[in-house]
This record gives sequence, C-alpha cells and structure tokens, in this order.
Amino acid sequence: MKKVSPSVTAARGLWQHTGQARPSFAVIPGPGQESVWDYPRPPRLADDAREVVVRSGDRVLARSTRAIRVLETASPPTFYLPPDDLTPGALVVVAGSSHCEWKGEARYWGLSAGARAVAWSYPDPYSEMSRLRDYVCFYPSRVECHVDGERVIAQSSEFYGGWITSEVVGPFKGDPGTGGW
Repeated sequence: MKKVSPSVTAARGLWQHTGQARPSFAVIPGPGQESVWDYPRPPRLADDAREVVVRSGDRVLARSTRAIRVLETASPPTFYLPPDDLTPGALVVVAGSSHCEWKGEARYWGLSAGARAVAWSYPDPYSEMSRLRDYVCFYPSRVECHVDGERVIAQSSEFYGGWITSEVVGPFKGDPGTGGW
C-alpha cells in the first residue's frame, strides 16, 4: 500500500469544507435525498447493492450489484465497480494519469487503444482507500451510466466524474463559480 507523503498530508489540510457543517449555500435535501455537503472529507466508502449498468451505445461495459460508492464533501458520489463485473475486453489502458490526495495515482481506461478515457481506477491506492484497488469508475459524461434504472447525470467539468442521481443535492464541485471550494 502506498503511504501518504508530507506534501499529500499538506494538500489534504487545505480543504475548508469537511462535511462537519453544511454551508448556508447548500441545497436542503428533501425526503430520501442526501446533501453532498454532509459527506465527509476524507471520503467515506459505502457498499452499494443497487444494480449499476454502464453502456456505450448498445454494448454493456459493466453490470454490478457490488459497487463501492465514494462519498466526498461537495462532490456527487462516484460508483466504483469490481473488475470481475466488467465485460471482459471492454476496456484498455489509455494514456494519462492524475493524482487524488485521498486515493493516489489514477490509471485511465478507454474503449480502444489511443481512445479518450471513459473510466479510471487506482491500482495502488493509499492504504485508507485500499478497498478501491483495481475497482473501476466510469465518467457518466462519456458513457451511459444507470443506478437501479435511473440514468445518471454527469457532474460538470471534464475532470470530475461524479454521478448525479435524484437522491443527491448540491451545489456540486465543478459547477460554474465553484473553483474556490
């Protein structure tokens, strides 16, 4: 497991909102809804047994009832699927990488060699997030994602990959004017 460096620890400490108190600008959740402003930082991992289906056109890329939902302050949840629940050969590693101060170095996945990334994973996550090792999360802006039959709306921004469903309220990180969060 990858250890957290002092620079990553410093980056983690920069967050103003940590889920301890909902800010005044947050939408108040209705019955059966969650506010992303109540999610913690560091993120919480939650098992989710609802059916998650990911498609590209008519092709099913993944189907799972064993997702791990990552809940992080200000962001819509992301649904990570176990590698065994992906359609064999549906994804190939593509160029690119990024670093999350909570999860580690990301690997990107596309539908073919040289293609745009449609998903990412963490092959060597920080120890706190070790359950995410090799689980894959898809960008709902690039492929069609469903949770229990509900079509997911993509989080704003090309970088973030949050899954917006009717159960969550924001505003969400990545929306216009949220750069200071």
